[in-house]
Amino acid sequence: MASYKLFLIAFLVTLSSSFMINSCSAARQLLQQQPLPQIPNLPIPTMGLPPLPSTLPQPTLPTIPTSIPPLPSTLPQPTLPTMPTSIPPLPSTLPQPTLPTMPTSIPPFSMPTLPSFPTTIPSLPANFPSIPFFSPPSSTTTSSP
Repeated sequence: MASYKLFLIAFLVTLSSSFMINSCSAARQLLQQQPLPQIPNLPIPTMGLPPLPSTLPQPTLPTIPTSIPPLPSTLPQPTLPTMPTSIPPLPSTLPQPTLPTMPTSIPPFSMPTLPSFPTTIPSLPANFPSIPFFSPPSSTTTSSP
C-alpha cells in the first residue's frame, strides 16, 4: 500500500513539473517575440452633430370634451329576495335505528381431535441404493498376479 502511495506522489510531482516547464518555455517564447504593431486609432470627428431644425411639424391632438355629462340621480334597484323571519322548528323525535339483539348464552365449543403420532421410529434400511455419480467406477479388467 505504501509503494502505491509513493508511486502516486512521484507521478503527480513529475506531471506538475512537466506542466511548469512547458508553461515557462511558452512564456519565454512570448517574451522573445517582436512587439505587435500598433492598432491605428480612429480619427476624432472635428464637426459635431448636424443642428436640429428650428420648427418641427406639430401633430394635431384630438379635442377633449370640457364638460362631463351628469350621473343619473337614481339608479334602477334590483329586486332582493325576502328573508325568512323565523327558523323552522326541528322535528321533536328522530327515527332511531334498530340495534341487533345480543345472544344471552354462548354455544358449547368442542376441541378438535389431534392426529395420532407414531410412538416408534422406523428403522433405516441396511443397504442404500447406489447413485452412479457418487459411486466409484466398476473395474472391468481383472488383475493378474
